[in-house]
Parts: sequence; structure tokens; C-alpha cells
Amino acid sequence: MCRWAAYLGPPILLEDVVLQPRHSLIQQSHRAVESKTEVNADGFGIAWYGEHDQPGLYRDILPAWSDYNLRNLVHHVRSRLFLAHVRASTGTETSRPNCHPFVHGNWSFMHNGAVGQFDTIRRNLDTALSDDLYQSRTGTTDSEAMFLTALQLGLDRDPRSAIADTLSRIVALQRDAGAEPYIRFTAAFSDGQALYAVRFATDDHPPSLYYETSAEGTVATLASEPTEADGQGWTKIPPNSFVVLADGGLDVQPFTIG
Repeated sequence: MCRWAAYLGPPILLEDVVLQPRHSLIQQSHRAVESKTEVNADGFGIAWYGEHDQPGLYRDILPAWSDYNLRNLVHHVRSRLFLAHVRASTGTETSRPNCHPFVHGNWSFMHNGAVGQFDTIRRNLDTALSDDLYQSRTGTTDSEAMFLTALQLGLDRDPRSAIADTLSRIVALQRDAGAEPYIRFTAAFSDGQALYAVRFATDDHPPSLYYETSAEGTVATLASEPTEADGQGWTKIPPNSFVVLADGGLDVQPFTIG
């Protein structure tokens, strides 16, 4: 399982989440405590929003802890909204196009989890995409397929419904293939204004997700694991939840699929 963290608030240095905390994302890349795999060394990536609508993106296949360029970048880049991810592959190759986050237009997306029978249903997911979205697919992961499917199903109009419809489509394809539905899905995504997250699974084991907020409730970090070793100040998000962080603060809502 992968580990990730996302931030929305006044501009901060990326290293304030990615590198400096005692249990930072880089620390989690080789010493995760709430993941099936302690080591997440199959690449990393960061998408951050700055002066343009489309986010900046840096991804590579090195383990996050060993990349000097990453450390240099997070030490200098400041952003009000960013998504960062360290990857543990569930079967697809370790390549730059398969590293999270994924970006299309002003949207960014990253995921931790797994999709059962993905090799069987992948063709159906891909062929249902519009020509524009299909041509933008550069990797082979289930995560990118889900992101593009959500865009196809209206992510820019209704993020919650688009994600629910995407997961419902996957469940239907799994059943058509004669398999029991199996999805574990903890994801974060943004349009450059609000930050969204989902914690969901078809069984009782969705990947972990936490949040930390400022006293005013308008600044928050979402993460697979608290970035402080003692977890003080962090709240665990319940299974089957949809999270919205925007100017009005943090809102955690129940989330189901059809």
C-alpha cells in the first residue's frame, strides 16, 4: 500500500509536510506503521498549485528517501495546496508515468489501495473513455484509470457523484467478470480550489486516512498516517467517508456507492 499527504491552507514550504516532521512522508516511505508494506519505494511524486491553474508536477522512480532533487525542491517550493505520494506497487511496473499524483488540466489525483481483477476489467474502463481522456493516459495503473473515469463521469461538476459512479462501474465490471467486488480506495484529489478525499472499501478494511486542522478549521493536512509520531492533534476519518476541505472549513460526510 502507498502513503500520501495533502495540504490546503496559507502557503507553506513543501518540506513542512514532506520532509521536516518526525513522521514525514519521506519517513513513511521507508518506515510506514499503518500500511501492509513498511517500505514504499516504487517511486514518488508531488503536484502543487502556484501561479497557474494547472499544477506543477514532479515524479520519479527513485525511493523518496534517496532523491536529492526531491529534498532540494521541497526545501524551496512554497504552495497553498499540494498533494504528495510515495508508491508501493500492487503489480504494475515502476515507471515515471505510473507514479502518483496524476494530473489532467487543473485536476490532480492520487490513490492508495487496490482494485480486484483489474487486468480483466481494464480494457472496458479504457475503451469507455473519450478520445481526449484516453489519449492522455500515459501509465498502466488502476489509479490513473479511475481518475480518468471520474473525469469522464463529471468530476468537475460533482466530485462526490463522479467518484461514486466510478467505483460503482468498477464493481459492475468485476461482477460481470464473475468476481466478487473488491475495491480498497483512499484517495485525494483537487481542482486547485478545494481539496477532496475519500476513504472507502467494499470490505471492512479501507486504507487509513487522518486529518489535522488549525484552530480555525480552515487549514488542514490529510494523510495516510499522522506526520507526527505520537499522532497528537490528528483525527482518524471513519470508513466510507467523503471529505471536502474548502474556504468553509473541513466537512466529513458519509459516502456510499450504488
